[in-house]
Amino acid sequence: MKPISRRNFVKQSMTASVALTTPLISHAHFLTNEMAPLQFTQVLLPYPSQALEPHIDGLTMEIHYGKHHAAYIKNVNDAITAENISYASEKDFFNNISKLSAKARNNGGGAWNHNFFWQVMKPTSTGPTGKVAEAIQSSFGSFDKFKEVFTQAALTRFGSGWAWLVKDGNSLRVGSTPNQDNPLMDVSELKGSPLLALDVWEHAYYLKYQNKRNEYVANWWNVVNWEEVAKNLSN
Repeated sequence: MKPISRRNFVKQSMTASVALTTPLISHAHFLTNEMAPLQFTQVLLPYPSQALEPHIDGLTMEIHYGKHHAAYIKNVNDAITAENISYASEKDFFNNISKLSAKARNNGGGAWNHNFFWQVMKPTSTGPTGKVAEAIQSSFGSFDKFKEVFTQAALTRFGSGWAWLVKDGNSLRVGSTPNQDNPLMDVSELKGSPLLALDVWEHAYYLKYQNKRNEYVANWWNVVNWEEVAKNLSN
């Protein structure tokens, strides 16, 4: 047998090492970059279902969260599976909502909007302070004027929908969307980063307020979580 020089031994050893490890490295790289399909999840309520009383009653919250919202979560995930929707994030999902089915659009909006809605409420509202108060003052002139404009958007949304406060560039805007649409969707006339939202579907208030949406909206101001609005503004 021909003796192997030290240089050839090292060279052959390195070649064998690469041959053995390359498939494993490639497979690991594949696994790391393989994106799992997007799935919407339902956030936990940040407070007990009765905590917003008397402004929003506990039974409404139980049905709204446990039935309506849970159904949106299930239905959008079913649509994602059935339609092989491959977007990796909620942002991409909504940026391309015009390309998706009505089932994906309506239930995806319902899933996201409610997750957002629960978090912008709390048992006792103290009113806006700091940068939120300053931004409202700058964009609307006063908190009372903002409240008037937002209330009007909620009351004049025909049928079912949502009222929103959004950040649009360096200013704040108020508007509304129909059904379960939101300002993140590419089809929405109202665009911006959501800061605050109010659900004006009848299932959000009918047990307590019947057809009196105006009373529901007036009482809802007592449970706005302005600390969460501040977090949304800073994002």
